Amino acid sequence: MKSVNGEQIYLYLAWVVSLMATLGSLYFSEIAGFIPCELCWYQRILMYPLVLLLGIATFQNDTAVKKFVLPLAVIGWLISLNHYLVQKVPGFAQVKPCVSGVPCTAQYINWFGFITIPFLAFTAFTLIIIFMALLIKRKNR
Repeated sequence: MKSVNGEQIYLYLAWVVSLMATLGSLYFSEIAGFIPCELCWYQRILMYPLVLLLGIATFQNDTAVKKFVLPLAVIGWLISLNHYLVQKVPGFAQVKPCVSGVPCTAQYINWFGFITIPFLAFTAFTLIIIFMALLIKRKNR
């Protein structure tokens, strides 16, 4: 039986997070019927490839994938943070109003008064960044 090393665990955890985020976004749009706004689409564009990249890397134990995952996750993290601020901070939404479709200020969910869909994406991107940072740190030891 092959043993699992620390690097593979970080890859696996990052993959599970990306998979859950992707399945969650598909649930919200395809089952719950929530139409994604423009910023939601950008976050999806950055999250969906992570499922494939991290999934393949996990099962091939390819830690080099971090150089592809980190840029996508950091950009997605920044977009998620901006989207969350657009939803929660008055005046932020005026920077770029949506021209068509669902406004980016729409909050389909608002669990506990602060958990919205962009917050969930922000959390997923944060976890993926942390797992990639841990992977880098462990690799450098």
